[in-house]
Order: sequence, then C-alpha cells, then structure tokens
Amino acid sequence: MLIVMRNQASSPEIEQVVASVKSLGFQAKVIPGAGRVAIGVVGNQGYVEDAAISRLPGVSHVIHVTKPYKLVSRDFNPENTVVSIGDLKVGEGCPPVVMAGPCSVESEEQVFSTAERVKKAGAHILRGGAFKPRTGPHNFQGLGEEGLKMLNAAGKAHGLPVVTEVMRIGQLDVVCKYADILQIGARNMQNFDLLKEVGKIDQPILLKRGMCATIDEFLAAAEYILVAGNNRVILCERGIRTFETATRNTMDLAVVPLIKEKSHLPIIIDPSHATGKSSLVTPMAAAGIVVGAHGIMVEVHPQPECALSDGLQSLDFPGFDQLMEHLTYYIQRKR
Repeated sequence: MLIVMRNQASSPEIEQVVASVKSLGFQAKVIPGAGRVAIGVVGNQGYVEDAAISRLPGVSHVIHVTKPYKLVSRDFNPENTVVSIGDLKVGEGCPPVVMAGPCSVESEEQVFSTAERVKKAGAHILRGGAFKPRTGPHNFQGLGEEGLKMLNAAGKAHGLPVVTEVMRIGQLDVVCKYADILQIGARNMQNFDLLKEVGKIDQPILLKRGMCATIDEFLAAAEYILVAGNNRVILCERGIRTFETATRNTMDLAVVPLIKEKSHLPIIIDPSHATGKSSLVTPMAAAGIVVGAHGIMVEVHPQPECALSDGLQSLDFPGFDQLMEHLTYYIQRKR
C-alpha cells in the first residue's frame, strides 16, 4: 500500500501516519518527492484496510500495490533513482557508465595494465573478480583477498572505483574493505540471506539478473535489498538461458525499457556474459545504449587467449578501444 500525502502536509501529519502504520505491525517508508511525500507500507502479506489511515490529516489518497515488489516499483517512487559512486553518477539523465576489466584478477601485472588501458580509453569503473563462482570445481576460483588487494590498488593508481563480486555473507567484511561497489552475481540473485545482509550496508550494490529469472523475480530480489535499508542498487541484465546454443546466453534487450517502465532503479547490461563471444560484445553494447541502458559492463584482458576464465568473451586492448569509439558515436546520436 502507498499512502500519498497532500502537497502541503506538515511534518506532524506525516509522523502521525507513520505511527499509525507501525501500530498495525507494518514498516513505514517515507518517500520524499519533488511535489509530494508518499509513505510506503511494507510487511503486509495481503490487503490492508485503509479506512482509518485515509481519514488522517494530510492524507490525499491511498494506492493498493499488488506487485511482489513495492519499494522497487514506480508506484512507490515515480522519480528515477540515481546511484552515486563518489563523483560518478549512474542513472537516468546521466552519461552511460562503462565498467571494464578482467573476469578474474590473475596477477598484479595483469590487473594494473588493464586498469591503465581501460582508463585511457574512457572507462569509469574497474571490474574484476577475486571470488569466482565457477561451473566446475576444478576451474580457477580466484585469488581471494590477495586479488581484492590487487584490484583495489590498480583502481586507486588509475583513479577508478572498483566493482567485484561477493558470493556469501562470510566474505562481506573483506569485500567491503576493498571494493567500492559490491556485485551480486547471477547465481546468487536469489540468495535471500545475502541480499538481506547487503541491504544493511551503505555501499552501492550491482545486482545481476539470474540466468533463469523472470523480470518480476529479478525486481523482487532487488526488493530484499531495499527493504533492508539500502536503496543504492544498480540492476544488470546479463543474458538469460534459452534453447539457443549459438551464444552463451540470450541477450534480453527488451528488459531494459521494460525495467525502466516498472522500476525507478538504474539498469546496465553485460554483453560479455550475455553473448559469450568477443565479436558480439561491441554491437550488443551499442544496442544496449540505444534502448536506454544506463551503462555497460564488459570483460577486458591483455591476452584473452591466456585468460584463466572467460577468455572467449573478453576483449583485448585494441578491441576495447574500438568498442569505446563505437559507443561514443551511439551516445552522441542519442543526445
């Protein structure tokens, strides 16, 4: 349920509504806006009788929200959320951001050279994995904390905030120590205990769509983070599993404008994981910008043929330079 206050509602009137909601055993989330204040009711499992609340001073009207996600929806917050990472902003009305770097941090030389090159080409954020969820247990699993230290140092050396994946609650402290943005990967999109915990921290969260998740399930996963208190969430479409085998996954470009209709949260795309082929990354990245994505995440490696993970979908340095030149054309065309 969403309680919409009158434009001139006073602070005591708002506080009275909040107290009334809490007296019913629910949470009350005050959502300030340019022209109004709204109060979201969270925690109800079904219909809430609104007669008493509707009569309170300052209340304009009540909207019953039946979606499995509330705080994430435009019903609760019609204004676009812009997520800040230092001076960088991600969201509607901001220039698209580019997150680039290796799938896995393999060595100091590898991550430093990649950071230098992607920064020079125009990237805004350095990506890299230290804890890697791999399909097979014998595959490279990442360097752990040593990899985080290298990633952090490379980012600082070249003025790039860093994003890296956290896989379980026990890794949160160490990942928060070195990362500017915490990534929840596709395989953990419905790790609800982890979502609740990252919702308690004050760091941006990059939430990737699960490979078999519906859009409602994707947004419901984001809801876990917002309900716990963290609204600094960036969504990421990284491809879904379909019957097609020519590509690693199927790039669901329609999800970008659809998410923008349903939710106020920013959304980026990951064409590297979506296609699994380096030759397809640049055209799909451009397509993402055209349909309204707020940024892209791509994998870049000094020598993709020698990469310990995801070499087939990684761009080499000249390939990344070409991608950035291509994106500049499409970004300028959009403007």
